[in-house]
Amino acid sequence: MSGSREPQRLRQTIQAVKEHILTQGLKPGDPMPTEVQLVEELGVSRSNLREAVRTLVALDILEVRHGTGTFVGQMSMRPLVEGLTFKGVVLPGDDFKTLRQIVEVRQALDLALAPEIVAHWAGRDGAALYALCDAMAAQKARNDTFAAEDRAFHLTLTDVLDNTLYGQLVAAFWDVHTVVAPRLGVPTPRDIADTVAAHQAMCDAAIAGELETYQEAVLSHYAPLMRVLTGGAVSSDDAAGDGYGLEEVASPA
Repeated sequence: MSGSREPQRLRQTIQAVKEHILTQGLKPGDPMPTEVQLVEELGVSRSNLREAVRTLVALDILEVRHGTGTFVGQMSMRPLVEGLTFKGVVLPGDDFKTLRQIVEVRQALDLALAPEIVAHWAGRDGAALYALCDAMAAQKARNDTFAAEDRAFHLTLTDVLDNTLYGQLVAAFWDVHTVVAPRLGVPTPRDIADTVAAHQAMCDAAIAGELETYQEAVLSHYAPLMRVLTGGAVSSDDAAGDGYGLEEVASPA
């Protein structure tokens, strides 16, 4: 009987720690009370508290700095990224399904927030975006990956929005994509060329304030990857023969 109560006690302790963070108005980076203080305040055992802290650290709700103490974590999307990545990499035959779902959600988010993005970028200086487009084109010409530039483009594009969650989701989905996609051997020179052109078109449309054109560019942006995910992957030999090794698969975002 006592064994069956342990998981419940742990859940209660985890909830109590989270409620402490909320009621005290603590923010990421704020220090937590000491273990002794929390045991007394929450009325829990030291062993349950330690287990709860380990669980909350894994969720990025808490952060343990050895020699310093326990602090409120960044509460980032890292656990989501790790879970989706693990699912896509480990489960046999699930790579395509996981990545396709991620791409579908990303496309839906981009289309849903397109009016805000276009409204914010219309008439603005797009030098930072164009520089990233140029860098992607240069990397493509050298048959090099442009993963870093691609990620930076999307984060720069969404930085103008007053929507922190959207930016975090964009980064999280992109990170999962980067890890899972190389297992698929999907990109071809045509796909990569289309992806570079789509980024340029998104930039042009956003700066020009043309919503419909921007939405069309978003669809074009995801089209190369969706073609592969709905039609089957090319082999790694084919990808290498085209001049794009598996590392390049991470580039389309």
